[in-house]
Amino acid sequence: MSKNKKINVEYEGKVIEVNEGTKILDIMEDLKPKKESVIVAAKIENELRELNYRLKESCELKFLDLTDSDGYRIYRRSLSFVFIRAAKEILSGARISVEHSLSKGLYCEIHYKRPISEDDVTRIEERMKEIVDEGVDIKKDRVPLNKAKDIFKNLGMESKTKLFEFQDRTELNIYTCGWLQDYFYGYMVPNTSYLKNFQLRFYEPGVIIRYPQKENPNEIPEFTEQKKLSSIFRESEKWGEILEVAYIANLNTHIKDNTYPELIRVAEGLHEKKTVEIADMIKEQNKRIVLIAGPSSSGKTTFSKRLSIQLKVNGLRPIELSVDDYFVNREDTPLDENGEYDFEAVEAVDLKLFNEHLNKLVKGEKVEIPTFNFKTGKREYRGKFMQIDEDQIIIIEGIHGLNNKLTEAISDDKKFKIYISALTQLNIDGHNRIPTTDTRLIRRIVRDSKYRGHSAKTTLGLWKSVRRGEKRNIFPYQEEADVMFNSALFYELAVLKKYAEPLLKEITKDDKEFLEAKRLLKFLHYFLSIERDEVIPQTSILKEFVGGSCFRD
Repeated sequence: MSKNKKINVEYEGKVIEVNEGTKILDIMEDLKPKKESVIVAAKIENELRELNYRLKESCELKFLDLTDSDGYRIYRRSLSFVFIRAAKEILSGARISVEHSLSKGLYCEIHYKRPISEDDVTRIEERMKEIVDEGVDIKKDRVPLNKAKDIFKNLGMESKTKLFEFQDRTELNIYTCGWLQDYFYGYMVPNTSYLKNFQLRFYEPGVIIRYPQKENPNEIPEFTEQKKLSSIFRESEKWGEILEVAYIANLNTHIKDNTYPELIRVAEGLHEKKTVEIADMIKEQNKRIVLIAGPSSSGKTTFSKRLSIQLKVNGLRPIELSVDDYFVNREDTPLDENGEYDFEAVEAVDLKLFNEHLNKLVKGEKVEIPTFNFKTGKREYRGKFMQIDEDQIIIIEGIHGLNNKLTEAISDDKKFKIYISALTQLNIDGHNRIPTTDTRLIRRIVRDSKYRGHSAKTTLGLWKSVRRGEKRNIFPYQEEADVMFNSALFYELAVLKKYAEPLLKEITKDDKEFLEAKRLLKFLHYFLSIERDEVIPQTSILKEFVGGSCFRD
């Protein structure tokens, strides 16, 4: 790389000449990029680059801040690195595990010789602020794999050491912040001064790292406790202990040793046990209406079928009522902020008619159920009548199931609300988590290809809109549920891998979805593949996505 060679860098029409090998962060003052929040990374030719990246040729730059998904992940990841260092300095000998998202933050646990206290958390936060104010460089070095394993071993990071026993790479990127070295799945900010906006909150038995969200990148949102979501995550941790599968390396060991069929049977058995418990609760509480809601690719269809079977075992006769048949006529559909039909809004349903019919059905009266003609956009009546007996339960599955507007005419003592989502039970290692969103996204990529003829590019292109609808219509109501069901399976990504990888590899560098496809491929690479689908029961939620479900028409 020649120091004298000049290259051109363009940003939003402005072109400057710099020396080859200049770091991106060194030219930001000249380019004066305007973004909504702190800039943490850049894009060059549809490739994600850290701000420490040295430019090799003429290019066009795009800067990323917290409003961008990749920028948001970089900020959160870098913040967790500083947290790990500060916690280890305040509580010498502690082991830190980064667990999952919670209450618009990142829930972590500190494993120490005694339970941590609120005072411990305050001291860790103060130390984090000191590290941020010091502007400590976060350096990246390419290290031989054997040396990296020695680093992890000396730091007591056993989950990382085991993870890379299954990797075919010879080198690894290791990040350094002061004295602490660590491996992270993804990029970092150049130094700690970029991370000024954060808070810690003691959340027994752990800590929630709080930071701005993409929607409002300069302010930390008001804390809203999610007790039920926290409880289901802790239940998942317990399941992980039962199965002895907390990290990818544990799963890979089962796959390598061919002991995974038993793991699958136990995981499916735990799902069945939870479904039975829910059916028993519905029977004991004498509920008449069961509402099932959850985000995309949670496995709502299979779960509702399995629940129906258990309700029948309990002597009940469940029937399904489709919310889709109660859509308002197309011309009456509400519009979104872009002036387009918003079919996911609760007002897209004829709430008055739906509530009127529910009320009559619960009273034992007969009603004529409409059918919505999706081709004409009109509601039709085709002589389909419904009347239920006292031993019959109405099951309603849909995104608005937890929103009281959908069933406000029915008293709460007659309703049973279930929230279902794939709340990831498995992490890469102690410091690198697998977001629940990624599990659902990979499920959807596989299902959309198999049953809808969609490419991975199409699914990724629609995902932002899907996520927006979930944030508006599902997540605000999840704590309204009477019970939560975690549809994730410890082993599923090892099964989905062989289906998802070829689809993601079809996405080229010229596609705007390329970065996301590359990110997903990278984390799927950590898994050994489970090739034998026949060991998965036909009743499994996973079969809804890979095919072979006994519940699919």
